[in-house]
Amino acid sequence: MTDGQTGARTDGQTGAQTDPQAGLRTAARTAAPRTAAPLDAAALRARTRALLDAHPPATTGRLDFLRARFDAGLAWVHYPAGLGGLDAPRSLQAVVDAELAAADAPDNDPRRIGIGLGMAAPTLLAYGSDEVRSRFLRPLWTGEQVWCQLFSEPGAGSDLAALSTRAVRDEATGDWIVDGQKVWTSSAHTARWAILIARTDPDLPKHRGITYFVCDMTDPGVEVRPLRQITGEAEFNEVFLTGVRIPDAHRLGEVGDGWRVAQTTLMNERVSIGGARIPREGGMIGKAATVWRDRPALRTHALHRRLLDLWVDAEVARLTGERLRQQLVAGQPGPEGSAMKLGFARLNQAISGLEVELLAEDGLAYDDWTMRRPELVDFTGREAGYRYLRSKGNSIEGGTTEVLLNIVAERVLGLPPEPRNDKDVPWKDLAR
Repeated sequence: MTDGQTGARTDGQTGAQTDPQAGLRTAARTAAPRTAAPLDAAALRARTRALLDAHPPATTGRLDFLRARFDAGLAWVHYPAGLGGLDAPRSLQAVVDAELAAADAPDNDPRRIGIGLGMAAPTLLAYGSDEVRSRFLRPLWTGEQVWCQLFSEPGAGSDLAALSTRAVRDEATGDWIVDGQKVWTSSAHTARWAILIARTDPDLPKHRGITYFVCDMTDPGVEVRPLRQITGEAEFNEVFLTGVRIPDAHRLGEVGDGWRVAQTTLMNERVSIGGARIPREGGMIGKAATVWRDRPALRTHALHRRLLDLWVDAEVARLTGERLRQQLVAGQPGPEGSAMKLGFARLNQAISGLEVELLAEDGLAYDDWTMRRPELVDFTGREAGYRYLRSKGNSIEGGTTEVLLNIVAERVLGLPPEPRNDKDVPWKDLAR
């Protein structure tokens, strides 16, 4: 999880390069299957049923089924053919999902691989070579390979563009040698791959001279250390990079253009955090409402009013998320995702606080403070005390509340941007 500063877009430095994989990319494009005509809901249903007939969920292994689903283009139907999709409208994904849910087909455990699905995949699709996309997207979607995000640093959280992790080109091999430290990295302890931004030219202003890479978390020089949180767990990590060698083929976008590439990741991250689809009275508000119904002795008029207000806010957020997903059908995520994530954090903290009050002395109980390193964040599967403590991090992760307020003010409301005197100063000359 990272906090991205809403810096102005700048043209990245373009490095001269050759493309030894051009022939492979041409071959991949030629070999990729293409649909003969635009697909409609009926055609998607037929394709899904054909998948179920060929690979019955009751007798097919989970991973085998997920691989077959990807290969059939039913993983994310709006992706290109050959990359888990069918070049179909994004809105038709719901048709596929409904058919598979009715057949009790396995899913890819999206909560465990959320960083890969919501952040890495859109960036790989937008900026990766054909070889990179063909190599990474399938095992990412099936959950065979977990991804993490190496963005934030001890001195570059909200001001992400101030990052100091360096990547230096080895002229003899063309590889990049990376040294630095990242922090607040979710899933680093289980991840096989990471999306990474590093400074490649300290002579340029901070939003330039950054380049975007895919990093192998099993390579020599990558050290992952747990960060224990207020919940007692360590879902976050700090990652030390010492002489880590990354091949140039694992660079996404042009040299020096990493900030622009990172914006794709950050916008998708905020949509994935704040815009998840939940049913009516689902998620956190459902937990508080259940306590209210089950424990009438705890009710007061004041608590009832607060619960009603939060219930309405949660429903507004749910419907706004539906509208945002409909907007995504027609294009890429924009600043609306930042507003959704901002509301998500505030709402979670208010609801979890109310739930603890509703439970009175029972709300102070905490089930287990054992140090562990979970694979996912389970807000609704734990007790109220966990939700109360864990939701405090919602206003930091995925963009701090202060940064997101700036994004909404500047990009949605059109207000004047805050003065930034360091935008045109070479990074090496900034005070640190």
